[in-house]
Amino acid sequence: MSPDIDPKLDKAESAPVDGNQEDASNFIEEHEEEISQDGKKFRRKGIYLLPNLLTTGALFAGFYAVIAGMGGDFHSACAALVVAMFLDGMDGRVARLTNTQSAFGAEYDSLSDMVAFGVAPALICFSWALSGLGKIGWTVAFVYVACAALRLARFNVQRAEADKRFFVGLASPSAAGLVVFMVWAFSSYGVEVTRLMSIMAALVTGIAGLLMVINVRYYSFKELDFKNPVPFFLILVIVFVIVVVSWHPPTMLFLMAVSYAISGPLMAIYLKRKKKSAERMVSHVNTENH
Repeated sequence: MSPDIDPKLDKAESAPVDGNQEDASNFIEEHEEEISQDGKKFRRKGIYLLPNLLTTGALFAGFYAVIAGMGGDFHSACAALVVAMFLDGMDGRVARLTNTQSAFGAEYDSLSDMVAFGVAPALICFSWALSGLGKIGWTVAFVYVACAALRLARFNVQRAEADKRFFVGLASPSAAGLVVFMVWAFSSYGVEVTRLMSIMAALVTGIAGLLMVINVRYYSFKELDFKNPVPFFLILVIVFVIVVVSWHPPTMLFLMAVSYAISGPLMAIYLKRKKKSAERMVSHVNTENH
């Protein structure tokens, strides 16, 4: 043995690693998931950084919104949820554009959505107005949270076969917008929270929750292509929307949220009447032929 090597150190390095040492080295295990590519299945280690960073940012914004809302800073709380909505809309698109989709990312995104668009809006609205209704207030807040959880669970299990052009039920970010933009708009005008205002807030929160779970389709806007050329008219529409929102963001965003929320039921009513009209026409033609 060379005199430069400590015999104790050499013995320690050559000794077998016991179970405790092995458990310590695997304390944080590498994520591994099965993926399919070109008809072949194999296991891949690690997670993609960029889309999951965006999801983490949305999660943080949702958490901050809860803290700000509980502290009575509704302006900051609602602004944080706007940031969460932007990041939530970007993470999936970035994953698709960079071909970094993963099962881990999909589940992580749903958990982030539950915090930012399920728990945060309910607590913000409860701190603003629902707490004045006592048991009714926290019951409505919980109904919203439960509906958000059910909406996300249904979306997860139907993701593979769902029509990408439409959402079944109001998406949780849109439902969150309906609730928090209401809080933002009225609080920005300094409206006093009376019992009547609390009742209205409860109705809006309850309706937002129910719209997430009813079997009504909403246009998803997922067909917008960011990689290829788009019509010039679309750029004009985007510019117009930005200008309108800049007039008074809380009010304009609330009106946009209300418009999108009612678009699903209105579309369902229109399609139902159109179907009945077509059936009556077919029945009339068959009657004349006989």
